[in-house]
Amino acid sequence: MHNRAIYDSDHELFRSNARRFFQQELEPNIDTWENAGLIPREFWERAGANGFHCCGVPEKYGGPGADFLYNMVLSEEVGYAIGGASVGFSVSSDIVAYYLLHGGSEEQKQRWLPKMVSGHAIAAIGMTEPGCGSDLKAVRTTAVRDGDDYIINGQKTFITNGQNCDFVLLACSTDPASGAKGISLIIVESDREGFEKGRNLDKIGQKAADTSEMFFSDVRVPVSNLLGQEGQGFVALMNELPRERITIACRAFAEAQRAFELTAEYVKERKAFGKKILEFQNTQFTLAEMKTNLAIGWAYLDQCLHKINTGKLTPEEGAMAKLWTTETGNKLVDDCLQLFGGYGYMREYPISRLFVDSRARRIYGGSSEIMKLVIGRTI
Repeated sequence: MHNRAIYDSDHELFRSNARRFFQQELEPNIDTWENAGLIPREFWERAGANGFHCCGVPEKYGGPGADFLYNMVLSEEVGYAIGGASVGFSVSSDIVAYYLLHGGSEEQKQRWLPKMVSGHAIAAIGMTEPGCGSDLKAVRTTAVRDGDDYIINGQKTFITNGQNCDFVLLACSTDPASGAKGISLIIVESDREGFEKGRNLDKIGQKAADTSEMFFSDVRVPVSNLLGQEGQGFVALMNELPRERITIACRAFAEAQRAFELTAEYVKERKAFGKKILEFQNTQFTLAEMKTNLAIGWAYLDQCLHKINTGKLTPEEGAMAKLWTTETGNKLVDDCLQLFGGYGYMREYPISRLFVDSRARRIYGGSSEIMKLVIGRTI
């Protein structure tokens, strides 16, 4: 992860600060937070005080106005940290913040961005519904105009930051007859009457992440909460999805990198049949292949990061990055666990947490199968 040409010395200084923060503030607490099923808001606020939210938000909204590469350094360090998969910073900082920056009104930006930078406001994005996963055109949550308000009805599921969020950027159908052209994005504050946060979902991994259901029953919000233009939500989603997918790709590969490093340390110490596991040819070949795959993956990701920083990353390139890094990353983590033998299956060994936490990356942000569809359309 270090010494990559895409990052300069300032990025690397930021990386070392972020790594130290997660080692001190996250890793010692992750067991407690997993048992609680929630990462406390105080952790979000401490991260904000250290400058680890919304790096790309301009100074006029309280942010540092840094380039997107700082977001990605942070995304990688969250992935590298043990338990980092449960941290929902990325949804707020890398996704919702950019929807607001690119499509929000001045009032919306002034209201939310400074609080998101400080960690005092946590954002969620509500796309997935029980009846439609990656098929965003099939959204059934409706927002019906009533004078100066919208009345929202529907439900969402698998929503990251679902318990902690202060608002959700909600994908709604404002014109059900128009399909994709009838989808709009509306800010819904969590204290609105009729907005109910459902249960915190019980997942096989990422157990400290508050991934939730949401229910909307005649929730009334002002028309001023509409993000951008009515009916432009699907276009906005398509424009921002490559950014989300690169974020997921960076985290996925950082997890694989950490798994590789943990495994390389372990096989140098652990002995079997009178010699270190690293001395067996099978171990050397497995690790050699991993090291090569990691180098190749980071090289392609760096190409994509250069393009996204200059506004030139295409949807299929984002999809290719997410597809390859998540599929390859999962295989790497699985191979690493195998080299730990029985200890790899023990929860006290970090490799076991990486194994279950990383599995969701092939599903959310668009499943691998959807990535293949996106790529296939361009052939």
